[in-house]
Amino acid sequence: MKTIALLSTLFLPISLFAHSGDSSTIEEQNKQIARSFYQNLWFTNNTDQYDKYVAETYVAHDIGDRKNSQEVAIEQKKIADLFWENGKLNGQIDFQIADGNLVATRWTGKFEPKTLVGRIFIGEGEVPIINVFRIEDGKIVEFWNHRHDIDTNQTLKYSFRGFLLGLLFALVTVFLVSRLRRKRQKAGSQVS
Repeated sequence: MKTIALLSTLFLPISLFAHSGDSSTIEEQNKQIARSFYQNLWFTNNTDQYDKYVAETYVAHDIGDRKNSQEVAIEQKKIADLFWENGKLNGQIDFQIADGNLVATRWTGKFEPKTLVGRIFIGEGEVPIINVFRIEDGKIVEFWNHRHDIDTNQTLKYSFRGFLLGLLFALVTVFLVSRLRRKRQKAGSQVS
């Protein structure tokens, strides 16, 4: 009995090491899937290869209407095509971290607009981005997008929307106040 206990303690670390080796291999494969996704859709204009990397449907966690939304794979092609149709996009992967089926990639995207739409709505410059992918069966099934686009036209879009809403509120207020003033003046002149 003592021999079995002694042998099991000798082989326990070996079995743990073998398991962690499998995990690191899977993590390296998942990091490669993420790198290829960026290389083909974002850093070069090979957007037709989207289905090699993205599951038929995936969950997107982004800003606006794309919070916890289920999307079809072709949506990634459409987003990348929007950039490529309006300019030149390239990027560089700064680093990647993997933990099981999750891969976090910090990358910097650089866009050079070639159209008016690209200049107005996307803007020129570099944007640091962190994406986290959940990968199952070799495909991206969940996507968290964290952009630092505070210095880009994306932020300007929200600022402009806020400005327009504020302006609308102010104009409505001025209209109502002037209308009330006219009613009071009309009522005052009828009394005299």
